[in-house]
Amino acid sequence: MDACGPGTTALDVVKFMTALRPLRYAHANRRQFVAELKEFIRFPSVSSDPRRAADLNRCAQWLARHLQRIGLDRVRVVPTRGNPIVYASWLRAPGRPTLIIYGHYDVLPGEPLREWHTPPFTPTLKNDDLYARGAADDKGQLFSHVKAMESYLKSSRALPVNVKCIFEGEEEIGSPHLTAFIERNKRALRADAAVISDTRMLAPDRPAISYAQRGGLRAELEVKGPPHELHSGNFGGAVHNPLQALCEMIAGLHDAHGRVAIPGFYDDVRRWGEKERAFMAGTGPTDEQILQDAKVERGWGESGFSLYERTTIRPALTLNGMAGGHHGRGAKSIIPARAIAKLSFRLVPDQHPEKVAQLFRDHIARITPPAVRSSVRTFSAIKPALVNRNHPAVRAAAFAYKKGFGSPPVFLRSGGSIPVVTTFQEKLGVPVVLMGFGLPDDNIHAPNEKFHLPNFYNAIATSIWYLALAAKLPGAKRMQGQTEWQSS
Repeated sequence: MDACGPGTTALDVVKFMTALRPLRYAHANRRQFVAELKEFIRFPSVSSDPRRAADLNRCAQWLARHLQRIGLDRVRVVPTRGNPIVYASWLRAPGRPTLIIYGHYDVLPGEPLREWHTPPFTPTLKNDDLYARGAADDKGQLFSHVKAMESYLKSSRALPVNVKCIFEGEEEIGSPHLTAFIERNKRALRADAAVISDTRMLAPDRPAISYAQRGGLRAELEVKGPPHELHSGNFGGAVHNPLQALCEMIAGLHDAHGRVAIPGFYDDVRRWGEKERAFMAGTGPTDEQILQDAKVERGWGESGFSLYERTTIRPALTLNGMAGGHHGRGAKSIIPARAIAKLSFRLVPDQHPEKVAQLFRDHIARITPPAVRSSVRTFSAIKPALVNRNHPAVRAAAFAYKKGFGSPPVFLRSGGSIPVVTTFQEKLGVPVVLMGFGLPDDNIHAPNEKFHLPNFYNAIATSIWYLALAAKLPGAKRMQGQTEWQSS
């Protein structure tokens, strides 16, 4: 049985002649597509920086105008209590399945700027790579679907399925307002499957479909000492240094074997059998490949697991940054008044972010030295997610990859977190298809982020094929119109 659903054979794919015109259109307009992607990427739509709110709004407006120009209907910039959601639909295929296409137009900060070879918000083409913040995460991947839809609408004046686009501006800060938007608009957002492209492949010739995502939780730990900075000559050795105390607390969060040292942290971690671990070993990257991608010589972490397993089926706690005291030029002989650390948890089935947050708070309270005070703030709780890799919507994606990239995809677990996956599963009851187009060396979340343009072209072709294949999905809900949504 092929990837299009029960009873479908490879011969049926040949009959999807609707894909041929869009494919020719996409190939003929590659240069224009890249120019438009550059324009999209130029917006410094950094959701974690309140000073960028105007840039996020301008980016959302630009995206909405673009969706309207390519022929989508009901294009709206929907306000939330944070950054707006860009919504668009095309619902002119009665009796056909309906897809949600999700992506995010917000990005991470460009800092540290000195480590970029080119300015992060000045898209720069070098050979076959487009360098810029957001190029791969997620503007380039999102735009692949936009260009696939344009290719249909401009060449054939119709899509083979109904489509509802949800493009948000807060994914990088945990999608705090998206769930409420979806809950308020369950009826309007009914669909047969949701497609998300915000993950990565193994290599340009090795596409991948993600079937698992780790959950997440972010935390800030602050330690305070004296009410203001003190002279280290007058008080050094007599007053506890909050920066030193913070370092000691952070150092104790892992044991000598790389395990998180918070009591109860592993109590709910699901244990996977040898069959699943053997499947992962046969499809996932090797330790050597992961070290090569990270450009390091030696691995680190929990013993008894491969590096791929450590980053997917095992949880992790990462120190993302610390600040405190003097860090400018020259010397300043002080005891700082406060210090802060930013941390992130990656969680696995069946861990719950709320429970982990409480375990962390309790542990910090136990290990805080008596001469300083500590406080913990947690946010961006994301549940882990699993996807049925045998669902017809997922199998259709596998066939689309084969047509678009010339190679069948492997099924991979992802160590990252996409908040909306469990939201779509739990609130809308739809299967989620995770079609990634990034590469391990795309420097996502790092300086010199890039998007490999051959992947961009192949991603557009893959999306074109997926839209054609999705028209054959069984069990369509047969949408009969669109109910208006409610903004916040």
